[in-house]
Amino acid sequence: MSKGCCFPVNLNRSFKFSRVPSLGSPRSPSLANGGEKKNKNTLVVCFGEMLIDFVPTASGVSLAEAPGFKKAPGGAPANVAVGIARLGGSAAFMGKVGADEFGYMLADILKQNKVDSSGMRFDPNARTALAFVTLRADGEREFMFFRNPSADMLLCDSELDRDLIKKAHIFHYGSISLIEEPCRSAHLAAMEIAKKAGCILSYDPNLRLPLWPSAEAAQKGIMSIWDQADIIKISEEEITFLTGGDDPYDDNVVLKKLFHPNLKLLLVTVGPDGCRYYTKVSYLDFVLLTSTTVMDSSCCLWLTENSVQEFKGKVGGLKVDCVDTTGAGDAFVGGILTKLASDPNLLKDEKQLREALKFANACGALTVTEKGAIPALPTKEAVLKVLPKVAA
Repeated sequence: MSKGCCFPVNLNRSFKFSRVPSLGSPRSPSLANGGEKKNKNTLVVCFGEMLIDFVPTASGVSLAEAPGFKKAPGGAPANVAVGIARLGGSAAFMGKVGADEFGYMLADILKQNKVDSSGMRFDPNARTALAFVTLRADGEREFMFFRNPSADMLLCDSELDRDLIKKAHIFHYGSISLIEEPCRSAHLAAMEIAKKAGCILSYDPNLRLPLWPSAEAAQKGIMSIWDQADIIKISEEEITFLTGGDDPYDDNVVLKKLFHPNLKLLLVTVGPDGCRYYTKVSYLDFVLLTSTTVMDSSCCLWLTENSVQEFKGKVGGLKVDCVDTTGAGDAFVGGILTKLASDPNLLKDEKQLREALKFANACGALTVTEKGAIPALPTKEAVLKVLPKVAA
C-alpha cells in the first residue's frame, strides 16, 4: 500500500479531484508546485568561477609552439550566465575575482551582457585566475591553469549575497568551487540557502582533472553533492570517469549509477551528435475515502505519491565546422536553463522537452564555430535561424 496522508474535507459536488505533478521533494517547493514559483521568477543564479582563457591563435600546436594567444573571458558558471542573457533570459553571476585589471574587465563584460553582477566579489590580495588552452587540430582542448591560489578559490561564506540566491528560480553550479576551502564551504552554504528558498538546483560537474589533487579526489568531490541536484548535465567522458570506466552509451549504467531518487532531469551531451535525456516525474494521486457512519457529508482525502511518468531519448545535433569546443557545454546548459526557467512544464511534456533540447543543441553547436567561450556564445536570433537544421 502506498504511503500518504489523510485529512478531512467537506463534500461539495463541484469539487474536482485531479492528479497533480510532484516534481520535487518537500525541500524544493518550487518543483513541488510544478516547478513554478508564485512570482513566476525566471532568474538563474550561476555560482562559481570566472577567469581569463588564453586561446592559441593557431590550432594543433602546443602552448610552447603557439605563435600567440587570444584573450577571452571564461569560467563555466559565468559562461552559462552570459549564455542565458544572450538568449534573452534573466541571469546573475556569483563568484570572486581579483581586484586587478582582469577582474574589473570580467565584471564589465558581465554588465555589457546584461548579467547581474551584484553577487561578484573582488579580492585585493589574490589574482584573477588564468587558463591557457591548447587547441588540437579537431578543436578539442587541453588546459594549463594559473590559480595558486586565485581569487575564485577564496570566496567565503560571509561574502555570499543571500538575498540574490533567494530570488533565483534556478541555482546553477559546477564542481571546481568544491576543490579548496574556503570556497567549498561557501558553495555548500549557497546550495543550502537555495534549497530552503525552493530553487531548482542545476549541476554541471565540468570535470577539470588538473585542478584536483588526484583523480580519486575529483570523483569523490563531484559525487559528494550529486544527490542534491534536480538537474544534472554531464558528458560521455564524465560518465566513464564517474562510473569507473563503464560504457557511457549504456542506458542501464546511467540509470543505475547516476540517476538518483531526487533527480528530475539528467542530460548527457554527445558532442556533434546532440544529447541524451533521462527524466522522471512523480504524481500525487487523490483517493476519496467515505464512511457510512459519517452523517455530516464529510470524508477523508487520502494523498498518495505512487504514480511515476518517466521518459528517455536522444535529440540530434547540428553539424558545423568546429573551431574551438570551449564553452559548448556551457552554451548547451544556458539554452536548456533558459527554456526551463520560462516554462517549467518542460519536465512533464516530452515533446516540449525535445524542442527545448534542440534549441540547447543549436546553442552548443554555434559556440564551437568561434574561438573562446563567452565571445562565441550565440544570441537567440542566431539560434532560431539555424534551429530548423537541427536533427530530430
